[in-house]
Amino acid sequence: MSHSGSQEATGASSGSDSPTKRAPRPPVGNKVTVVLGAQWGDEGKGKVVDLLAQDADMVCRCQGGNNAGHTVVVDSVEYDFHLLPSGITNPKVTAFIGNGVVIHLPGLFEEAEKNLRKGKGLTDWEKRLIISDRAHIGESFPDSSHNYFYLNLRAETRLYARRNARGCVSLAFSEVCESVCPLSPSSAVFDFHQAVDGIQEQQRQEQAGKNLGTTKKGIGPVYSAKAARSGLRICDLLADFHQFSERYKVLAQQYKSMYPTLEIDIEGELVKLKDYVEQLKPMVRDGVHYMYEALHGPPKKILVEGANAALLDIDFGTYPFVTSSNCTVGGVCTGLGMPPQNVGEVYGVVKAYTTRVGIGAFPSEQCNDIGELLQSRGKEVGVTTGRKRRCGWLDLVLLKYAHMINGFTALALTKLDILDVLPEIKVGVAYKVDNETIPHFPANQEVLHRVEVQYETLPGWNSDTSTARSFEDLPESAQKYVRFIEDHVGVPVKWIGVGKSRESMIQLF
Repeated sequence: MSHSGSQEATGASSGSDSPTKRAPRPPVGNKVTVVLGAQWGDEGKGKVVDLLAQDADMVCRCQGGNNAGHTVVVDSVEYDFHLLPSGITNPKVTAFIGNGVVIHLPGLFEEAEKNLRKGKGLTDWEKRLIISDRAHIGESFPDSSHNYFYLNLRAETRLYARRNARGCVSLAFSEVCESVCPLSPSSAVFDFHQAVDGIQEQQRQEQAGKNLGTTKKGIGPVYSAKAARSGLRICDLLADFHQFSERYKVLAQQYKSMYPTLEIDIEGELVKLKDYVEQLKPMVRDGVHYMYEALHGPPKKILVEGANAALLDIDFGTYPFVTSSNCTVGGVCTGLGMPPQNVGEVYGVVKAYTTRVGIGAFPSEQCNDIGELLQSRGKEVGVTTGRKRRCGWLDLVLLKYAHMINGFTALALTKLDILDVLPEIKVGVAYKVDNETIPHFPANQEVLHRVEVQYETLPGWNSDTSTARSFEDLPESAQKYVRFIEDHVGVPVKWIGVGKSRESMIQLF
């Protein structure tokens, strides 16, 4: 992991008093190592972060919310993370949640307690977690209101299936209602942004016949409130609670006027929010100052853990079927409050095939036995939603596009072992639209749906790679597969994943 401690700047010649001399530039300081998803998410970022976190001093989250899911296996214990940086499993690490993250407070504490019960990975987590005071929060409403909303929603929801050009059927809405909006009573506190998220999905379904396939975690509405300058931040909650309460009431009334079926026990929820104040206080810092001190203090190895992925980025993803934050490298600077010169290595994590959750264009999707085999062997089920992932061949057009935006210095290729049983493997290398090759990744969804992927067929290896611990241990055809990816994208592969454990990550250099 790249880092460099603060050093004395050099510039003007010593002993010169000339007023025309420029002032010496301040030192750059420590650099952060960034791990980003290079496809549509679920690439195995958590595993790469876990590997790098063993040698890190600090691990950061810079964007997203609890709509992302990372799974890490430590000492045979499987930990699931949605808001907490997954590198927190290293007891020597300080975890930092930056201003670009939107925080569902009940979810944060529930996640920590749930993982704490599994093993020792989160020992003293509350002493090792720092939260930016500028991070935005989601507001909550009681179970009865949530169930009322669910009944309304369920009565009017119908199954939506859209068949795309490859004959694939995408189930967009009602398939996930049972898992995301359970009807049975629960002691959990639900975020009213989550309810708004669901209502908006329902309206899209009724008005246009399709929706975005969101996780119903309320991420979009929180970011919308942030952009509209009506959002509430951690610093607001910890400052004058009376003023916070007044702003909360205004925001709640705004949502109630837009969505008449939404019921919120405002006073009850304010009581619950106030209960978090004392728990939060020891964790909260001025995020900009904290990050500056980390970058310009003693040498530190700082790791940034991206959530979601490049093709889900609000600006560069397959819009509108994207998340609501910048999950590309630019989001690191805006989400942590740091300058670009402190960005060091940028690692792109890519699965050896391609998957996607929910709806939206997926050019290399395989709605056949190949897709089913990849889904089954890869156990492709979403950590956050429980939805089955759609599966297809590796798409290098998509990967090159992600590299153009992020400037990957190296790749981590995961789940190579899932391809072990295939006699031949196809790789997407070009796109055609209306029988003409296009030199770019289309921005327009309708065009992307019409894309015909041009494939190169490579020989499979028909042998077990899960015990390989070096590149030389891999079958020759597997080695050629890796080299083909490197040559086509122009980025070296640094790690190859052939299983779940840390030991199954082969490091090439």
